[in-house]
Amino acid sequence: MALTPNSPNADNSMQALRQYGSYIVTAILLALAAYFGWTYWQDNHARVDTVAADHYADIQRLNEEVSLASQNPDLEAEAQAALAQSRTQLNKDIDALVSKHGESVYAWQALMIKARQQVDNNEFTEASETLKKALAIDLGDAGLQAITRLRYATTLLAAGDADAALAEANNDMPSSFEASQQELLGDIYLAQDNKDSAIKSYNNAWELLRNRQETRAVLALKMESLGIVPEPIDEPVSLIQESSSAAQPLVEENAAAEVAQ
Repeated sequence: MALTPNSPNADNSMQALRQYGSYIVTAILLALAAYFGWTYWQDNHARVDTVAADHYADIQRLNEEVSLASQNPDLEAEAQAALAQSRTQLNKDIDALVSKHGESVYAWQALMIKARQQVDNNEFTEASETLKKALAIDLGDAGLQAITRLRYATTLLAAGDADAALAEANNDMPSSFEASQQELLGDIYLAQDNKDSAIKSYNNAWELLRNRQETRAVLALKMESLGIVPEPIDEPVSLIQESSSAAQPLVEENAAAEVAQ
């Protein structure tokens, strides 16, 4: 039976509605606000990422043009002027991207491009400042941070600030970067005329490379220049066994496992 204003339960229902109605409406409004806010954030975030990606794509194309032109040692005066203009424009585009999307991976990539251009032009102090900005971007990736820090320390060393380079290179890094870290430490110690520490770091790097069966010719030359003859590192065992014999499957499985590691 339908309730009328004169029904016994009508007053109770109307009173409950007056008492709790505002809370119900508020809850609905909050739910709607959360939903539309989330939808807006998703749409806006995706749009910002798309804009940053497009901006970076333009930077990458211009960088390829600049890099290609820079490889030509016989550029005419007009071409050299155009190259200088392109470099200036590249830096402006990178700075604009970093200004608008400074916490994105695209900003990090753009700064790495800028630093590479500066290093190629022997602008090591400027490259150090660029890499310092890249290092300040928190991408939540220890590998990217290690790459940035190693390059930052390398440019500091090239700029003549061995002490600052040593401080950066001594930071903790993922194990996959330890060989590069030790090699860089050797370079820094050598620049500081600390031959014993340089030899120790180079040896550490060589042993780390041995564990993953990787050879670095440049590191070997550095060691030889200090009177060290590095022990040859065996090439990784091929997964394709030339022998047709299957008499030792366990050995083959172990060898494959070692290569995979």
